Amino acid sequence: MARSGYDFYLGKCLLPIAPQKLQVKINNANDTLTLINEGQINLLKEAELTEIEFECEIPQVPYPFAVYKSGFQKADYFLGYFESLKTAKRPFQFIVSRTMPTGKILFATNMKVSLESYTITEQAKNGFDITVKISLKQYRDFGTKTVDIRQTDAGATATVQETRETDMAPDTSAAQTYVVKKGDCLWNIAKQFYGSGAKYTAIYDANSGVVGGNPNLIYPGQVLTIPAI
Repeated sequence: MARSGYDFYLGKCLLPIAPQKLQVKINNANDTLTLINEGQINLLKEAELTEIEFECEIPQVPYPFAVYKSGFQKADYFLGYFESLKTAKRPFQFIVSRTMPTGKILFATNMKVSLESYTITEQAKNGFDITVKISLKQYRDFGTKTVDIRQTDAGATATVQETRETDMAPDTSAAQTYVVKKGDCLWNIAKQFYGSGAKYTAIYDANSGVVGGNPNLIYPGQVLTIPAI
């Protein structure tokens, strides 16, 4: 039977103990103006970036309820990983997978984010365990435009070329995790992470135990490891 509960991933890292509380703040950028003799009006704009906060417990000793992908790791492993997320200057995937005791997948949160800050707290009542408060912010891909102006006998011509950040070489320096959504296939997932769908075999080879014998059959809620290549 599948393990029930919540699985929290920061990039490739599964938190050993799921936070007791998750706060997601969905901000808005609307402006409220006051018009003479007309009262207030609301100017609707694009939503601001979503903010996420939670506190996670990082144990220093093995607990039977804690979960590790590759065996027990002490707190310094996770603190080092959090610091690498903070200093890498790259976004990563924040994933929360929710599973019922029956094994039924409820829904998953899957968002590209940046690590804005984290605070480490040590308290005597927690023994040697530590608590880390993490603040994340949604990351949106963006692009730049380059205008090439050339003078010809017929006059000036301008060519606009747009380069989106997602068109640049993806970061494959470290493994990541991804929760399968409805309509996904390994080809499209490989294209998202590696820039080429033809590299789907790297994902399948790393997850054959999860996917099974047919790489064309993946299901919503499955958590895949996206290896570095």
